[in-house]
Amino acid sequence: MSELFLPGVPADLVRLSLDRAGGNELASGKFASPESSAALAANGFGWFIERPSLLPAFPGLDDIEWPAASVEIERQMRFPWQGGRHPWLDAAVVTGTHLIGVESKRFEPFRDQKQAVLAQAYDRDVWGETMEPWLVMRDALREDPLSYRYLDAAQLVKHAFGLSTEARRVNRAPVLLYLYAEPPSVPASACSGHRAEIENFSAAVRGARVRFAATSWADWLDRFAVATAPPAVRAYAEALRLKFQP
Repeated sequence: MSELFLPGVPADLVRLSLDRAGGNELASGKFASPESSAALAANGFGWFIERPSLLPAFPGLDDIEWPAASVEIERQMRFPWQGGRHPWLDAAVVTGTHLIGVESKRFEPFRDQKQAVLAQAYDRDVWGETMEPWLVMRDALREDPLSYRYLDAAQLVKHAFGLSTEARRVNRAPVLLYLYAEPPSVPASACSGHRAEIENFSAAVRGARVRFAATSWADWLDRFAVATAPPAVRAYAEALRLKFQP
């Protein structure tokens, strides 16, 4: 187990979180894959579970009160009904004012054409005020399920709906953060296409109560490495870069 995690990551806590989420990442061996997205997220956020105040702020969210009060990996954002499947986000960061749900991607955007599927359950009038941009996106994806080649837009819509409920429960303002890698083996044209889709999606859902933001792992790790960051945080950024090349 120890070789799956960088030094300082509380392996037992991370393992419990992964098991609770039910993705079978560890038992299946997927977590040990050199291309594992779960391994990047678990290591990237797991180190901060026991030191949340050291978590660097995310680019594009500098207006949010910082530092973080808590950091979790694999947090469920339940819909406002019983039964069925409810979304799990790769990480959740709670500040004094905000709940930031993190969807982390590594190689997934570049593997296949995304096809949106959104059940009729998402038509329920339960998402609260100022969610119209997300509802419009939901309907647009149904009309054209292949409108995004790289971005799993349907998954993001589901996550936004879950966050709308969870944020009310914990009395925080909701943010959905899309945190993406650009692995060296991925063609530059694919990375550019992915970024263009992120910009298109971001513009489409702007102004909603669940705020959408996106940044790359590389840009976020630059925040770890600034001269004012504690030496341990700077060293951890380097360790993450060396192991995962995000």
